[in-house]
Amino acid sequence: MKIVIVGASGTIGSAVSTLLASQHEIVRVGHRQGDARVDMTDGASIAALFDATGPFDALVVASGNLAFGPLAQLSDEQWQFGLESKLMGQIKLTRAAIPYLREGGSITLTSGIVSEVPIQGGASATTINGAIEHFAKAAACELPKGLRINVVSPTLLTESREAYGPFFPGFESVPAARVALAYQRAVMGVQSGQVFKVFD
Repeated sequence: MKIVIVGASGTIGSAVSTLLASQHEIVRVGHRQGDARVDMTDGASIAALFDATGPFDALVVASGNLAFGPLAQLSDEQWQFGLESKLMGQIKLTRAAIPYLREGGSITLTSGIVSEVPIQGGASATTINGAIEHFAKAAACELPKGLRINVVSPTLLTESREAYGPFFPGFESVPAARVALAYQRAVMGVQSGQVFKVFD
């Protein structure tokens, strides 16, 4: 399979790339580095990416930024930042990938545990992660060519505990290598419209 991984240099994307590279052709895509570059908020950049990659079998998106902060202090701009990056960025990639995906191909998006378990300062993250999951459920009903779409929802990564642990008090972390298995299941399996949770 030829698999395009957006966010391949990140903690999750790197683990997914390592896991899948032994048996598949991986196109590593990043904002600043990789086999190809993309700005996932820019439709023209996304179109150029897929024109360059040509037909492929699976898209994995392990990228997208969010703003965190107290609800009463989050600005419209901070809300819009997450909406444009993590939500619309993944939706734009999904829509643009459809013509390039081969029959029976798959799309795997990324949400996160806060879609179900809110944290302090995470109102925007909870809203946007939940929207990603609902988008995938709806898109699964309409995708052509036998395409599948799923979402992986990980908890706090062990590798990120030092940086983000204070935002997740009492949460157990999981290593990125374990989270990567959920992406493998989404790419290689038969389900669609599902959220694969990696919480504990």
